[in-house]
Amino acid sequence: MELEFERETITSYETVAEVTLCQEETLESIVPDACPDILRIVDVCGQATLSGKQAREGSAQVTGMVRAAILYQPEGGGGLRRMEVGLPFTCQAEAPGLTERGVVLAAPRLRSAQARALNPRKVLLRVDLAVDVTACQPTERTICGGVSNCEQAAVCQKQFQGEDYQLCCVQEKPFTFTEQVRLQAGMGEAPQLLACRVQPLCTDSKLIGSKLIFKGTAEVYLLLQEPDGGLTAAQESLPFSQVIEVSGAGEEGDCQVEVEVASLQCQPVPGDGRDLEVTLELLAQAQVRSRRPVTLLQDLYSTNWQMEVDSQPQRLCRLGELSVRPQAVRELLETGESVRSVVDGRLALGQVTQSREGAELVLTAEAWVTVLYTDEEEQVQCVQRCVPVSCRLEGGDNVRCSCRCLCPGEVYPAVVAGGVEVRFTVEFHCLCTLIDTQPAVTGARLGEVRSAGEGARPSVVLRLAAPGESLWDIAKAYGTTMQRILQANELEEEDLPMGRMLLIPSAR
Repeated sequence: MELEFERETITSYETVAEVTLCQEETLESIVPDACPDILRIVDVCGQATLSGKQAREGSAQVTGMVRAAILYQPEGGGGLRRMEVGLPFTCQAEAPGLTERGVVLAAPRLRSAQARALNPRKVLLRVDLAVDVTACQPTERTICGGVSNCEQAAVCQKQFQGEDYQLCCVQEKPFTFTEQVRLQAGMGEAPQLLACRVQPLCTDSKLIGSKLIFKGTAEVYLLLQEPDGGLTAAQESLPFSQVIEVSGAGEEGDCQVEVEVASLQCQPVPGDGRDLEVTLELLAQAQVRSRRPVTLLQDLYSTNWQMEVDSQPQRLCRLGELSVRPQAVRELLETGESVRSVVDGRLALGQVTQSREGAELVLTAEAWVTVLYTDEEEQVQCVQRCVPVSCRLEGGDNVRCSCRCLCPGEVYPAVVAGGVEVRFTVEFHCLCTLIDTQPAVTGARLGEVRSAGEGARPSVVLRLAAPGESLWDIAKAYGTTMQRILQANELEEEDLPMGRMLLIPSAR
């Protein structure tokens, strides 16, 4: 007799790579003819943009561009001058199991940038990049939930009822918008734009039917030079909202949306010079996870026939924790000289590393802090430092944590004795999952009748349960049913009493 199995095919995505690539890029550049000679380089303000992503056989490739504004003091005095440089980059991550059908998600960040004047007309630019790369491969799994004709074949089956927390949808959407920013009103000449950078933040997302609706703000940071040479910083929040078509998630899914900058342009609008036009090309990258009920056939046997069973372990994922953990930081940046005033402060987040200390999982993020200030001689100076920021989670060896960090607020620098004190907050967005491995039947075949070749079997066996032996194990070994054993021993629960002899009746 052939067994008929109830099988189900599960379609989802498997994360085959989740790494942060750190690399350094350098470029020599000539000062444009329209710019004066360099006396001293003060700062480099840059923006890492995402140009493209590609899934290959076994690897993921990411390309992008660093747009850097080199701020320097020119020979002959006067205010700061600006020199723009574009530096392309390419990085590649190993992703075993990835094919061209896969999807690559990427988030490049500029950890730090420095420039050195080789001579008054030539500059060496060095940038330090961190690129988060996640590679997702679509997969199909067929699982066996049970036997449909179990009564006809006198089959007893052991089933596991649980859930699988799956990455069910990976989708992205590019979008563009343009906004005008009005600088603070004034009676005199308009300030000059020295540097502009942007940080997109997704603040809310939800599923309605097959649509993922998300909204957020693009935080635009401006460094301006007033007509008298003084520097000021400004910040503008540009709101956005978009819709992405998704499928297979359901409205109870958990959404994770990251928005990256593909292009940034900030130009003065003709007129009084106090209006700036900001044009952004952004890329939203969405991952949707959902809980899916799963029934696994873990074991089976027949009370009438011998049976050969094929099995293979199945990995199931459970949601452990989905949380945002803010960490407040207060740090002193020593300058080695007296600070007259603070001009601007900015923060870039680098690599997030994971380590274990006992039963705790320790996440540590690099926070690259840069502060512009003026010294006692009214000269603009720059100080930079990498500050480690840590967050602790409870987690065993079977816990897998995916973490991304954001700095949702401003950096607050203040003049103190010995330098500049900075205060900021880093948010750890943590997704912790637990991996369970369950035995699972993949197929089975009926053999000969149980009595064949066995001789006369006793109708009742009397024995003790071995340590760790379950009621299922005993029933399977003797070709009877758990219900018969319970009835024969007047038991109501499947937990076997220790030290008690059990009556095991035959199923025939």
